[in-house]
This record gives sequence, C-alpha cells and structure tokens, in this order.
Amino acid sequence: MEKASFHPPFWLKNPHIQTILPKFLVTFKPDYERTLIKDSLNESDVAFDFLPIDEQRGTDGRLSTPLVVLFHGMEGSSQSHYARTLAKHVQAAGMHFVVAHFRSCGGVAISGEVFYNAGDTKELHHYLTHLSEHYQTIYAVGVSLGGNALAKYMGEYAHDAICQKAVVVSAPVDLSSSSISLEKWVGRVIYTPYLLNPIIKKALDNRLSTKEVQALKSVKRMGDFDNIITAPRHGFCSKNDYYRQASALPHLRNITKPTLMITAKDDPFLGVMAEPGDVSKQVCLLNTEHGGHIGFVDYDYDTRTFNLDFVPQQALAFFKGTK
Repeated sequence: MEKASFHPPFWLKNPHIQTILPKFLVTFKPDYERTLIKDSLNESDVAFDFLPIDEQRGTDGRLSTPLVVLFHGMEGSSQSHYARTLAKHVQAAGMHFVVAHFRSCGGVAISGEVFYNAGDTKELHHYLTHLSEHYQTIYAVGVSLGGNALAKYMGEYAHDAICQKAVVVSAPVDLSSSSISLEKWVGRVIYTPYLLNPIIKKALDNRLSTKEVQALKSVKRMGDFDNIITAPRHGFCSKNDYYRQASALPHLRNITKPTLMITAKDDPFLGVMAEPGDVSKQVCLLNTEHGGHIGFVDYDYDTRTFNLDFVPQQALAFFKGTK
C-alpha cells in the first residue's frame, strides 16, 4: 500500500483540538434503518443501524455489493461523528453500510448480566456471521475500543475471519498503557469524565448489586470501573487481567487477511503503539504525526471548511484495492 500523509495546518496540530473538534463539525444525518438481533449469549438485543442501497439479491439470496460494517468506540453509536462521516463516504461510494452496536449501546439496554469489553471477539464473530448470511462481501472498520476488538479478531480468527479486509483506527492495542495515558492530567480532567460518566449511569440503570452500587460511588478512573464492573462481569480476575487478555497487540502477528491500522502518534488516549515487528505481512501500519484520537481534521483554505475525509478516504481506497 502506498503510504499516505496527513498534514493539517499548524493551528490544527494540537492533539486535543484534533480529538475534540470533530464532534462539532459533522452535519450529515444518515437515514438509518434499525434491526435488532440477539447477542452471542442469546440474552440481550443489539442494534444494527443500516444505510442500505437499492439492489437485487443474487442467486444465493445475498447482496453482491460490498457491506462496510463499523464497530464503534467506547460508548459510541451510529450517531458518533466518525460513524456519520464514514456513512456519508460509504454511501457516496455506492456500498452498503451498517453500524453494529455492542451490548447496551445505541439506546438498547441489556437484558443479561454483561455489557461489552474491548476483547470480545466472539461477539464480533457472531455479528459478522449474521451479516454474512445477507452479504457476499464484508469489509470491517473498527474505531478505538472497537478497533482493538477488530484487530484482535483478525488475529485470533486468522483465515476464518469473515470480513475480507479490515481497517483499524485509533485503537488502544495495549490496553494497560492506554489506561495509564488516560490517567495523566489532561486525560483525567477532560477525557475520563466524558467516557466514565455515561458508562457509570448506564451501569446504575442495569440491576447492579448493592455492593457494586456502593463501589461505583468512589470511581474516579476507567481502571476503577473496569475493576468493579468490566472485569468481574466478563470473567476476568482484575482490570490487569482484563487488559492483558483483551489487548490486540499479541495477536497482530497472526493476521492473515489485509488489515490497515491508522494511528496518530500524538493520540492522547494511547500508550504503546504497534511497530512493524509486532504485525504480520498482511498488516499495513499508517502512523501519522498528528490527528489526535479519531480526529484527523484538516482544513481546506479554498472552500474555508474543515473536513474529516482522511480516514474514510484511506479506508475506502484500501477496500477497493487502490491503496
């Protein structure tokens, strides 16, 4: 793949501006069609938000035009800025698009005991298996937490991975070091409350034990939440055990299908990043100097407008084989 470059103007190079600004820029409102299916445990409903195109099914009953499936980040949804941006580009490219929500996301409450975690590749495989019943060709994009899950899936399932190609964006492939990064001053003051408050509220709305409720009152960091809720409810001994087992980094050398990993070196959410020796020959690392966390905001002086085209353009070019 030809290496691309991302060079925003000097006044857009700050990683925190890159991370925060996109939320206020996206105006596209996709006209999604929602479908609910059961999760891999057959306990909770999960939402698939589709942006379909008109197409006749083939002789095998499936659609031949490729589907791009997005696995969102922590507490993300089909309304996240990156989802709507990608949806616009995929629609313009004449492909099908769907956001596959993790348990408890997209406004659908859980019915069982578990929420979602960054390494639940069984859940991804369940989603992709369902989609493969309707689409002949599936490409996947994973963003942030969903990016770690997708990268881990591509390594664990290798030749059995259902998606033909994958693009991983701003993924914390080493969860332990990413957790430490979020505990630094800016992360602790700005990003942790943004991520933590809604997930705590969601947890409190879902039949917690008295012990869990009391423990959540003292939570100040994501690591605290993972120790109290994520780790025990998903079968891990502790947050450290969860971070170790759920991280994608050890699995990247086992990837056998084309995978593009886009990461900004100034991403304030990330710690250890994948290096060439960490990945298989099927993985292309696209590391930019700037871009923040799921940012990659550029500015067009001719039209005097911001744009978030870099990631969608790279993803679609990769899927089409032109990059």
